[in-house]
Amino acid sequence: MEFVPQWAKAAVWYQIFPERFRNGDPSNDPTVADIAGADPMEPPKQWRVHPWGSDWYQLQDYEKANGEPELWKHMQRRRYGGDLQGVIDKLDYLQDLGINAIYLNPVFDAPSNHKYDGASYHHIDPNFGPDPKGDRALMAKENPGDPKTWVWTKADELALRLIAEAHKRGIRVIFDGVFNHMGFNSFALQDVRRNKMKSPYLSWFTIKNFDDPASGIAFDYEGWWGNKSLPELREDANGIVPGPKAYIYAATERWMNPKGKGKEHGIDGWRLDVAYMVAHPFWKDWRRHVKTINPDAYLTAEIVNTPEVVKPYLQGDEFDGEMHYNFAFTAAEFLFNEGKYRITVREFDRKLAELRTMYPPGVAYVNQNLFGSHDTNRIGSYIVNRSLGNFRDWGKWFQMSQPVNNPDYSVRKPNAAELQLQKLFVVLQMTYVGAPMVYYGDEVGMWGANDPDDRKPMIWPDIIYEKERALPKQNLRPESEADTVAQNLDLHAFYKKLIAIRNAHPALRIGSYRTLLADNGDEVFAYERQAGGEVLWVILNNSTSERRVRLPRSDFDEFRDLLNDRIYAGQRPEVEFTVPAKQAAVLRATRLR
Repeated sequence: MEFVPQWAKAAVWYQIFPERFRNGDPSNDPTVADIAGADPMEPPKQWRVHPWGSDWYQLQDYEKANGEPELWKHMQRRRYGGDLQGVIDKLDYLQDLGINAIYLNPVFDAPSNHKYDGASYHHIDPNFGPDPKGDRALMAKENPGDPKTWVWTKADELALRLIAEAHKRGIRVIFDGVFNHMGFNSFALQDVRRNKMKSPYLSWFTIKNFDDPASGIAFDYEGWWGNKSLPELREDANGIVPGPKAYIYAATERWMNPKGKGKEHGIDGWRLDVAYMVAHPFWKDWRRHVKTINPDAYLTAEIVNTPEVVKPYLQGDEFDGEMHYNFAFTAAEFLFNEGKYRITVREFDRKLAELRTMYPPGVAYVNQNLFGSHDTNRIGSYIVNRSLGNFRDWGKWFQMSQPVNNPDYSVRKPNAAELQLQKLFVVLQMTYVGAPMVYYGDEVGMWGANDPDDRKPMIWPDIIYEKERALPKQNLRPESEADTVAQNLDLHAFYKKLIAIRNAHPALRIGSYRTLLADNGDEVFAYERQAGGEVLWVILNNSTSERRVRLPRSDFDEFRDLLNDRIYAGQRPEVEFTVPAKQAAVLRATRLR
């Protein structure tokens, strides 16, 4: 029996990194005081909001004045002013693209650009709303440990408006839940720092030392991977301990049933950060809590590991699906990789079959089939650098795809042939089993290496962008080699067409799957999706030559290629199709009589 929300099978996800998506309200832009407590934790000498259209690697004068050689410090300090009003302003853009589900990276109060260092879980970051100063004054009057005292700030209200506006357009919204750790600015850690053994939040963290000026001992605690800006919440055998667990439960209900008005006014689910670092009993209890509030809520986990490790989380008592990195790894090995990192068509077919069949019924259909994210290099940049290594080697590739660590990693814009490979992936992503997820800007050709380069500000047509000429070491490319930054309208149109095809054909969302052809010699892969009498055939030509594809006789009269409206006749001993190199066909089978 399936336990997954049925709506999630029809989802076309769009991941938004709010601080870099759109500055809809410049009046709420952060100040230098608002970034205190985020990495790097030492205060800058000079600071200002970064120009949205500036050359990514080019340091601004205020950054040069800080006199720091480490590029990452400059990148982490940058704020571009993206906010929730910017997301609201672009909901029509997303609707026009065909998006019907949004995953928002963290939006809760936090000093960083990424917001994974939450000061709280029950308030939206004031700089994402219309009145940061007023919100902070209002928040200061409450007892954050007592939900009965919680207030609704203007930023909180704007989040509710975002949810309502999205729902009006048929777009679901999920928030990022970061329940493994909080931030240095968190109300709980700061109370422990002030009140020491008398703090009601003492049990929330693993405290190593309290401040002792007489002996020179500094306040110390367990941070996530040793990172002091991300204090870990304490766990026991049952997962997160009772104090922070109760707080998480209250914050969960606040956003799923705001003001007690009902689930239709709240978010539609959660994405759970580093879910593998929180013990299973917590997730089992928390799922029951979530499903009590909204039985149709969707829960997806970040677990970057082998399918065998992921499997226990997806048995119906924890998560509905996952951010499907194993799909991305497998697709990269077939469509993009070269040499020893490349797999054959048959290996690709076998690996996909393993991923489809190893989870309980329905899970494969709601897994978020992605490639890029805020934690990986963008798809275009992976394709440019595909000869360097293998995406599946997560730890190695993470380091390898950061140009400050690897001078061999190319930061240039993808060329036409490389963008054609991206299109081939999009066909697979939009027609295969699972819910596709587009990382903001991939649809307009954004490129970028791993964190922080994958978090560039979104490209919009009403903003003037400098050419990208600067390189990570601050040397400049010749003007003739500078990359123009602008929306790729051809790629955008291709995404829009494939999303529309998926949205128009139930077979691509809920249909059965059958491999039709896995030809190692021709490097052609074909499969069938079928539901309610509707049949679609998808053919991927991964070779460098045009292929004449022959499939067994069918009882269909004709096949229409939904990508170009070309019609092929059926009712022959073999049905033949011509597919150009590195291109695809999406064929809808019909009976005329």
